[in-house]
Amino acid sequence: MIANYGYKDGSGEYYISVDTDKCTACGDCVEACPYGVFEVMDDPVDPLSDEQVAVVTEAERKKIKYTCGPCKPVTDRPPLPCMAACAENAISHSW
Repeated sequence: MIANYGYKDGSGEYYISVDTDKCTACGDCVEACPYGVFEVMDDPVDPLSDEQVAVVTEAERKKIKYTCGPCKPVTDRPPLPCMAACAENAISHSW
């Protein structure tokens, strides 16, 4: 299942998506993110699951555009640190 974290406003949609079926809760995205956007916890999408997954912290969800902004270059877009660290390709960004 895809879990979307972020918001939509007049300037666009700003979401980080985590594919909980692909996420192995390895924590590599937590270590790679220079701004502490991720944490590993029990799967909030499937409360009956015993699995853990990476999620965006509650404190970052409403300001994700600004927190992730420095990692998103204007040109020559290399993979973002969190996306590059995820061997399972479970993380994506909407903008």
